[in-house]
Amino acid sequence: MSRLGKKPVSIPSGVDVSVSGRNVIVKKGDTTLEFEHRPEVSVEVDSDAKEVRVAIDEKDARDKQTKAFWGLTRALIQNMMVGVTEGYKKELEVVGVGYTAQMKGQAVGLKCGTANTVEVAIPPGISVNIEGSKITITGADKQAVGQLAAKIRAVRKPEPYNGKGIKYIDEVIQRKQGKAFGS
Repeated sequence: MSRLGKKPVSIPSGVDVSVSGRNVIVKKGDTTLEFEHRPEVSVEVDSDAKEVRVAIDEKDARDKQTKAFWGLTRALIQNMMVGVTEGYKKELEVVGVGYTAQMKGQAVGLKCGTANTVEVAIPPGISVNIEGSKITITGADKQAVGQLAAKIRAVRKPEPYNGKGIKYIDEVIQRKQGKAFGS
């Protein structure tokens, strides 16, 4: 049995949760997140206890894949609750001489050692703030925030000799010594 799937997800105050068919809709103010869960899993909202319960059939309790969907569905609903109340944030840093980042409309323009500026489109619902060499990505959808941060980092991953590239703020780059001169 899934230990994570058994735990109910508490609904914070001010958050509206509704289930219509296989769609779970979490809303707070003007922020709305929607998720379509797998058919093997059932989701129900308990308004009195202010919690969301995720369950599977007893006949599917031995299937490893179904148990994985059970825990995954519960975790995704929990992420939606945190997203609409607090939001998610990723911070990146551009390191290197001449390496810059700037906003270009609804895209981030990156100059990272290439002849042309590489533009990464910003999806709706995500906001990007650039201050000097620091890029801050915020939004309610955890997956979209992480995906945009990964796309920006993939433009120029940090290299181990000089540490140049785009890295997460808390990322530690294992540095290499390089070639030694002399005898």
